[in-house]
Amino acid sequence: MRQIEFWKQRLIGFLFPCESDNWLALLRFGLGLQIILYCLSIRRDWTYLLAGSGGLISRNLSETILALESPLIPRLGWIVAIGDRFGLSEEATLSLVWYSLITAACFLFLGLFSRISAIAAWLLHLGAVKSADLISYGMDNLTTIGLFYLMLSPLPDRRSLDWRWRNSPSQHRDLLGFWRRVLQIHLCLVYLFGGIAKCFGPGWWNGSNLWRALIRPPFNIISADILIRFKYLLPIAGIAICLLEIGYPFLIWNRVLQRPWLVAILVMHAGIGIAMGMWLFASIMIILNLAAFGPGILWREEKPPDHCRSLPRRAQAPDN
Repeated sequence: MRQIEFWKQRLIGFLFPCESDNWLALLRFGLGLQIILYCLSIRRDWTYLLAGSGGLISRNLSETILALESPLIPRLGWIVAIGDRFGLSEEATLSLVWYSLITAACFLFLGLFSRISAIAAWLLHLGAVKSADLISYGMDNLTTIGLFYLMLSPLPDRRSLDWRWRNSPSQHRDLLGFWRRVLQIHLCLVYLFGGIAKCFGPGWWNGSNLWRALIRPPFNIISADILIRFKYLLPIAGIAICLLEIGYPFLIWNRVLQRPWLVAILVMHAGIGIAMGMWLFASIMIILNLAAFGPGILWREEKPPDHCRSLPRRAQAPDN
């Protein structure tokens, strides 16, 4: 019985560590900036990519396939249908969605109406991504995941305008550690399965996958001549990426190795942004990693949060 109680206390302490809201402020600020940059980068092609017909890929086709998976997944077709009832054209409705999304992102960036802004940003971004599912990629899904955790976390944080102007802290500060822990575990699973998938086949071991990725338009920023000159580094880089991702869920918790491992992951994503021009993908991975593991690893938090005093003793186990 003592062993069972011991491991029960350990599990509760792991799932509900005492946390400040620094990670939450970083996540809110970073996701707000991410959505702003996303909206600005896609503004000219927004209607072309999301049009019901006549666009790059018909939104109706994507939403028909989506309906086969689940009829409850949010999609822009619902908003377009509502706009049609009020006499709005499809183009006008899609523009209204774009302005609503970037407005919610600006509010998140500033920390104004944080909870409502997070919910609105999540719904609108999820609807846009799912309605263009045939042309979306990992960055879109990871941004939606980040918004999902932000929406459920105990907002507002101390660095938001909500906190300063309204003096209205969340009533569930004791869940700060729980939602950060869930985000950490989710990231570990993402890297673990991503690393395992890369290890199958010779592509990452001999560098051919990196070669194909770096010479394929529009990611061919580095000249092919330079890649040929340094071709012997491609297998090394491929193996290093596999080891970094597979080792992430195990070594990110180690007190000695967690800081260099986190820095290496951040450098890897920054390198992807520089070498392939995938700035939005690099930025969302850096934001999620900094929010999940930055506080406490890259910088130490000296004073325990006030709400920790009200937590049960078993929930005050130190992080990591």
